[in-house]
Amino acid sequence: MMVIGREPASVRRAGTAQRLWIGLGAVAGLGAVAMAAVAAHVVPEGADPRVGTMLRSAIQMQGWHALALLACGLWAERGGRLANCAGLAFIAGTVLFCGAIYALALGGLHLAMLAPIGGTLLMLGWALLAASAVWPR
Repeated sequence: MMVIGREPASVRRAGTAQRLWIGLGAVAGLGAVAMAAVAAHVVPEGADPRVGTMLRSAIQMQGWHALALLACGLWAERGGRLANCAGLAFIAGTVLFCGAIYALALGGLHLAMLAPIGGTLLMLGWALLAASAVWPR
């Protein structure tokens, strides 16, 4: 039975990192859906087809890495520091990679090396998540 004003035991047991990654993963997923709506409804039909290709790529990457953040949240207690570092790499990589592509596709703003740096961070996140499975805690 739940007492008013008290969190359920399952919520109390969830660590801060676990809740952080799941929350940020949900926000990243929400952002991916919002950007898909922008791509479908705001970009003019006569726009350069490369804009649509860039947006689809960024939306797909953001969606996949939203799921990766959820995985970090579910794995955080067992994967320890490496899983948390993976979550940080996924967040930073998603912001830099997808942000740079969105800026270019929607605003024509070239942000030089941000997309490659972001992509490298995304790959690092996957490597760290894999390492957390081999060398937990």
